[in-house]
Amino acid sequence: MRIGIDISQVVYEGFGVGRYVKEMVLSMTRLAPEHEYVFFGGTLRQKKALSRFVNLVQKHAPQTRSIIVPIPPTLLTFLWNVLHIVPITWFTGPLDVFWSSDWTQPPLGGVVGMTTIHDVSFLRFPDSFPEVIIRTQKQRLKHAIKENALILCDSEATKKDVIELLHVQERKLLVVYPGYN
Repeated sequence: MRIGIDISQVVYEGFGVGRYVKEMVLSMTRLAPEHEYVFFGGTLRQKKALSRFVNLVQKHAPQTRSIIVPIPPTLLTFLWNVLHIVPITWFTGPLDVFWSSDWTQPPLGGVVGMTTIHDVSFLRFPDSFPEVIIRTQKQRLKHAIKENALILCDSEATKKDVIELLHVQERKLLVVYPGYN
């Protein structure tokens, strides 16, 4: 199976989504090294950090390759979350599955997609967030919910919120608790 993964957030490996993606990818590739992994990363300044991560993974999953493009994440967000153009396969070639992270959702072009929703606190507690954050997060989630066949949730509480506040059918949701290293 050819599995595509957006590793752009790994450059922020010390916290949040970056650490989550790093640990998930390391675990996944260690548990199933027989698959072909295609890592996509969009960055202007962090190419070395992404390359180091790919080299680390290739030690136990040699069928891993990467496509690191010199595109700032803000441009990818505009192309994918606002205009929703340029399918991920334009960069990666054919894939069976693509996992997007941090709600930067490319068009999938026929690829089975999945993403992760960590929480929707901006909807649960809107008074705690500036309006621009709420608008941005809603825009980012719009395509992620529509495009992906599967949405991973960090907890049963997040799954419940996604059903209630985003009106996603339960059959599309799977609770996968974050592990720890």
